[in-house]
Amino acid sequence: MAASPSVVDSKNYASRFAILAWLSLAQLVRSPSHSRRAEAARRAARQALWLSAALGAAIIVLMFAIDAWEIAQMPKRGTPSLWWLRIVTDFGKDEYVLAALAVMLIAIAIVSPALRGIRRSLLLGLGTRLQFIFCAVALSNLVTEVLKYCVGRGRPFVGGEANAFHFSHFAGNPAYYSFPSGHATTAFALAMAVSAVWPQARVAMAIYALIIAASRLVLLAHHPSDVVAGAMVGIVGTVFVRYWFAARRLGFAILHDGSIVSLVGPSSGRLKRVARGAFAP
Repeated sequence: MAASPSVVDSKNYASRFAILAWLSLAQLVRSPSHSRRAEAARRAARQALWLSAALGAAIIVLMFAIDAWEIAQMPKRGTPSLWWLRIVTDFGKDEYVLAALAVMLIAIAIVSPALRGIRRSLLLGLGTRLQFIFCAVALSNLVTEVLKYCVGRGRPFVGGEANAFHFSHFAGNPAYYSFPSGHATTAFALAMAVSAVWPQARVAMAIYALIIAASRLVLLAHHPSDVVAGAMVGIVGTVFVRYWFAARRLGFAILHDGSIVSLVGPSSGRLKRVARGAFAP
């Protein structure tokens, strides 16, 4: 007895889905293949070094000269009129950002196996860019969580005073998870990654990152140096992930001087047409 067309289609779809999922993972961990990856590595290392040196110096200055004074100027923790800021700051929460990106990636993984030709290529191209953004945010936050645990810096007014040097290393207590700021890490990694893929969004993403960073200060969740440290981790982490993708020819090209540029992707209008076709009955 021959199998029904629906059973055959479902088996073919499941097979294509499994192959797509395997290839997506394999391309991320395969050996780098770009002929100019050495130049790109040196350039990325220089960028990371200069950024770390400049922002590291700023962190030291802030710790000794600004942190204690700044947090003393902020409204008291729990001020009722700041309720709206407590909503705004959640847009920099790593769990929410990563969950949103994961949902979009899963949707692409579900739809892509059913498509053919240019529609499938366009959707997979978008998936590669979302993978880059997800990895940039996830890696940066992993580094931040390790630093939080090791450094153990107390949040503003932990201990009852505006003391910028209240530490309890390896305590594992959220009250001592001030350095670096996780929200700032997420916001700046997301802003840097989105800007790398879609440069036209650079200004909007910079404004978003600055708003999230400022919200952490006003809400007395972090010292200024914590926020700058979070920004540094997010930016440097994204630089590393961008090199990782470019060296494997995923979403980025490496020019002769080692600079990394985003490959031209599909327009928003074209992606909307593909999405409408994919989800149409």
